[in-house]
Amino acid sequence: MRVDKRPVVEARVRQIPSSFSWVDHRLVRENHLDGRSHAALALYLFLVTVGDAQGLSYWSENAVGRRLRLELSALRAARAELEAAGLVAYQAPIWQVLELPGGVR
Repeated sequence: MRVDKRPVVEARVRQIPSSFSWVDHRLVRENHLDGRSHAALALYLFLVTVGDAQGLSYWSENAVGRRLRLELSALRAARAELEAAGLVAYQAPIWQVLELPGGVR
């Protein structure tokens, strides 16, 4: 089955930060990770790792849960936490790691 990957939030497509890595240093500098659960942090790292250049991936919830050893309810709670923080968007089957507020610096 071919999945048509399109951003869930077109206005927040991830850009490569000038600091060269896929993981934007502003996650730490601007406290975006503070207070996040271990499950949410693991999910975020997983999504950054498997995402394409736009931050998009289409792993099923079940497959992500298996990889992270999370029950479906725990995975969904982690996703909700990241969505509430504005770090990811999800519209089955597409996951999107969002650009941090303020754009690439």
